[in-house]
Amino acid sequence: MPALWLWQHGPVTWPHVLVMILGAIVTLAVTLGVVTYTIYAERKVIGWMQGRIGPNRVGPFGLLQSFADIFKLLIKEDIVPEKADRSLFLLAPIIAFVPSFMTLAVIPFTMRHIFTADFGVGLLYYLALSAITIHGVMLGGWASNNKYALIGGMRSAAQMLSYEVPLGMSLVGVALMSGSLNLNHIVLAQSRTVWYVVPQIVGFCVFLVAATAELNRTPFDLPEAESELVAGYHVEYTGFRFAFFMLTEYVYVFAMGCLAATLFLGGWSGPFLPGWLWFAIKVFAFIFFQFWLRATMPRIRVDQLMSFSWKVLLPIAMLNLVGTAIVTTLW
Repeated sequence: MPALWLWQHGPVTWPHVLVMILGAIVTLAVTLGVVTYTIYAERKVIGWMQGRIGPNRVGPFGLLQSFADIFKLLIKEDIVPEKADRSLFLLAPIIAFVPSFMTLAVIPFTMRHIFTADFGVGLLYYLALSAITIHGVMLGGWASNNKYALIGGMRSAAQMLSYEVPLGMSLVGVALMSGSLNLNHIVLAQSRTVWYVVPQIVGFCVFLVAATAELNRTPFDLPEAESELVAGYHVEYTGFRFAFFMLTEYVYVFAMGCLAATLFLGGWSGPFLPGWLWFAIKVFAFIFFQFWLRATMPRIRVDQLMSFSWKVLLPIAMLNLVGTAIVTTLW
């Protein structure tokens, strides 16, 4: 990698480092803004679907409600249970959040990678980084020394590991069709032919279901089942540490929407409108779908969740992969 960098860009200098830091700051600021108003939009959209008003008190149309909630969490007391494993308890939210933000480093928001990396194995990078978050969730549940938190952490580990398999297999078909693991090359391949949601409709459906389970969203929100586990793996967390877990969840909603738009919906490609606007429309469509599911679907049982992954979703993903490989080889 150092030799490749030197060949392409020359030696790393302080301006290079400053550009990297600036890119990280800008990406973080944009992500936090998107997450803040994703929470607001979710409450308003679900309120509209269920015949309620939603946030309407803080700021015009309730637009500042999320900022009020964030401020409330920041000034709350930070409590660590007496018998908890203090070091792991404090570290777990960081382990959960950092990978969620790092996955955005390879997302091609526009045709030119202004603040992100044009990484040759970007798809593998995304899958590898997102798998690390499960360690933070599991450690948070275990270190809390609370049986409800521990059950929530174990549920999350079982669920995320189970649905990572069909999720990854649903993306291999896209890699086969494009002949690349570079996310920008995948978008370019779709801009020359057709969005992969058409030939990979089965893989796209598998991806939607598996992504919803990976995000711990309804109807797969078993790790945070408040009616069974009080609040799940983060039941003992307060203040800004609890906010870190919530931030992780919504950053992944945004990141998974970016991945869906990139791999199946053509990314930034599209007629008439600027590339970044096309990308934003596609990501918002994925996020709106998640709102819609939460407003309409009931939570399923744990045994149903696990059986569906291994007995239904995985065989469908394998059949789609084999079919894609045959068609790609012949054509």
